[in-house]
Amino acid sequence: RERENIGGTAGAALQPLLAHLRRWDYAAAQRVDHFVAISSEIQRRIRDIYHRESVVIHPPVDTDYFRPAQAQPPGDYFLIVSRLIPYKRIDLAVEAFRAMPDKKLVIVGDGRDRAALAAQATLNVTFLGRQPRERVRELLQGCRAFLFPGLEDFGIAPVEALSAGRPVIAFAGGGALDTVAPGETGEFFTDQSAESLRAVVDRFDAVAYDPAACRRQAERFSTAQFRTRLTTYIDTVLAASQPVETATMQRTIEIAEAAG
Repeated sequence: RERENIGGTAGAALQPLLAHLRRWDYAAAQRVDHFVAISSEIQRRIRDIYHRESVVIHPPVDTDYFRPAQAQPPGDYFLIVSRLIPYKRIDLAVEAFRAMPDKKLVIVGDGRDRAALAAQATLNVTFLGRQPRERVRELLQGCRAFLFPGLEDFGIAPVEALSAGRPVIAFAGGGALDTVAPGETGEFFTDQSAESLRAVVDRFDAVAYDPAACRRQAERFSTAQFRTRLTTYIDTVLAASQPVETATMQRTIEIAEAAG
C-alpha cells in the first residue's frame, strides 16, 4: 500500500485481505530451512517479522559492462535511471532541482508518473525516456553524480553507477546503506524530502570522489563475487546438514528392520 500510495477506500478494503496474507506469509516462513537476504535491510526485516536469522548475499551487478570512461572528466549533469513510479520518489529530485535552476538533472526511464513529473519539472530537468543500454552506460560515465532518492531493498542502478566510476547521492536507507560509502563513493541525505536532497546536491563536489574508489566499491557486488558467495554458502549448508540426513536415514533403516 505505502509503496504504491494506495489509500482511502481502496486501502481500507484491502485491510482484511492483507491481514490474512500476513498471517499466511508468517506461517509459511516458519517452514523455511535457511533464509538468504539481498541486503542488511532485508536481513533486519526477516529478523523483525519472521524472528529468523539470515545470511546476506547481495545480488550480482554487471561490473564488466559498466566501466569508467578513459580520462573523462565529470559532466555538468546529475543523473537518474529509474522506472517513473511512485515509490521510486523521483518527485523529490524534480522538486529539489526546481530550487536549483543552475544545476542540471537528466532522467532516464519511463512509467506512469512521467507526465505528472514532467508537468512539475523546470527547464533544467530533462526526460530522455527509455534508452539503449549503451547510452545508459555513456550517461553514467559522464554524470556528476547518480541520484537515488527511493527506498529500495537493494538497488542495482547505484552500483552500476559506481562501477562506471561515478559517485552516488542516495537516501540513507535500504540497500544503499550497504553499497554507498559516504565521504568516499558518494553521500547520503538523511530525510526523504526534497529539502534534504537539495542540501546535499547543492554542496556536492564531484571531483572530490575518486573514480577508482567508486569502481572498487562496485566490484564487491560483481557477478564473480556473487557466484563465489552463493556457492560457498550452499556448500556450507549442505555440509552441515549431511550428518543430520545420514542419521535420519540410519534411524529409518533401523525402524524398518525392527518392523520386519
